[in-house]
Amino acid sequence: MPCPGAIVDWQQPDAAEARVDTHCYPGYAIPPFYDSMIGKLIVRGADRREAIERTLSALGRFVIGGVPTTLPFSRALVSGEDFRRSAITTSWLEHVFLPRYLDDSEAQR
Repeated sequence: MPCPGAIVDWQQPDAAEARVDTHCYPGYAIPPFYDSMIGKLIVRGADRREAIERTLSALGRFVIGGVPTTLPFSRALVSGEDFRRSAITTSWLEHVFLPRYLDDSEAQR
């Protein structure tokens, strides 16, 4: 969901195996007129397990302040056992992951 506002903190992961494609920086004002994607994290590894571990590490070091982001959602998605085992389908996100994620989010409030 689009969330316009000012980015007050931007600390992207700095690692050889991780790349961030973005136009954002601290002080950047996200306008309400465009797609809500403000950046893309690209991570590689020698195999799936290593790529997942590196992705979790990069997500853990990524800090964006001032606007809501999908960083918590991405961390939960990539750390999930179904994702790790590649036991997902095209409907898995909607029918399996989201109900669990939303239930967990509600329970934490």
